[in-house]
Amino acid sequence: MAGKDITAGMTTTERRVYGPQSVGLLLPRVTRAAFRRHSPAAAQMLADWPDIIGPALAAVTTPRRLVSGTLTLACAGPIAIELQHLSTELMARINGHLGAQAVQRLRFVQTAVAPAPAPTARRPDPATAKAAAAAVAHLPSGALRDALSALGRAVLERVSTTPSERS
Repeated sequence: MAGKDITAGMTTTERRVYGPQSVGLLLPRVTRAAFRRHSPAAAQMLADWPDIIGPALAAVTTPRRLVSGTLTLACAGPIAIELQHLSTELMARINGHLGAQAVQRLRFVQTAVAPAPAPTARRPDPATAKAAAAAVAHLPSGALRDALSALGRAVLERVSTTPSERS
């Protein structure tokens, strides 16, 4: 009776273990594909990007890749020149946040920035409009009175909303 060779096709470094294995031995094999695409440092940087560089720069930049110490940033046209001037400070902020010298160079790629979403128009509250009109009733009618009434409505609406409704 001829038996099958179960090791045929296997390399010498590959060995099947049929018993329990430690997680430490399995982890590199399981995470290899994920880390090939994004390193743990890059994933942390992507998640914390607005906290690292601030909301103003985070609105016009997007980190794309971190490979061999080179961080590729996507940004819109003229901001790339400003970012080149700030590159030393940006790398210091990023490396300080990550706790290692993960970024050694910056590379800028120009892309179109998506326009900011238009603010939604809210229907004015009748009570707020009435209170604002009453506050400027003593003024003569005209453009100034209308402008002050609109300002009063905006202020009263802002004051009357709760912090969770403002976002």
